[in-house]
Amino acid sequence: MTFIYQQYVVDKKSVRGGDKDSYYLYLSYRPVRQKIWETMQNKLIRLKVIGISYSQTQSGAYALILAEENGERRIPIIIGGFEAQAIVIKLENLEPPRPLTHDLFRSFAQACGVTVEQVLINRLREGIFYSEIVCTDGERRFHIDSRTSDAVALALRFECPIFIEPQILNEAGIVMSAATEDEQKKQAEPPKEKKKPVSSEYGEFSVDELKDLLSDAISREDYEQAAAIRDEMARRKGQG
Repeated sequence: MTFIYQQYVVDKKSVRGGDKDSYYLYLSYRPVRQKIWETMQNKLIRLKVIGISYSQTQSGAYALILAEENGERRIPIIIGGFEAQAIVIKLENLEPPRPLTHDLFRSFAQACGVTVEQVLINRLREGIFYSEIVCTDGERRFHIDSRTSDAVALALRFECPIFIEPQILNEAGIVMSAATEDEQKKQAEPPKEKKKPVSSEYGEFSVDELKDLLSDAISREDYEQAAAIRDEMARRKGQG
């Protein structure tokens, strides 16, 4: 597959130079390349981002939880604090006062006419997930090696799908039953009392005060606090 992509790029450069033989060779490769691409796509499994949680195995680290769209298996991936922050910002729809690295990459790519088609988790070695970002400039498609955390952060910004090779999901996927999920939710949530709203550390603030706190948290780039404030505002909106 890689050879065909590379041949395509070389032939296209030759076409621009007026090489007729390379031009016909280029045309002959196009349907073959597209067919192989479609065959590969049909074998991949699409994932969705469930969220971020604290890692129970590594102190100071986070777990990125991915799940297959049409199944019950989940993939926990250990990531660092900065990468977790970059993902949470998009999940919570927060707007940082300055562009972060992944936002800068998106702006740079768009300015150069490049977009991300998809992200693929394609390798698993010694517990480490490897990914590639599939990009296109409208004329050719090319692959960029990436850490999975960075790839997911970019996928959220480009609003493109995330895929995984089936053998990797078979090896690392975890099946969680509905009973197990309900039990974890009950352990994570405080007990609820009847006819009494759920409180938080921001429960005593007014809506206007919460808005000011949210702006201040974002300006300080404390996105964990900003997410908690957004949760409190969303809870009140739901009660109203």
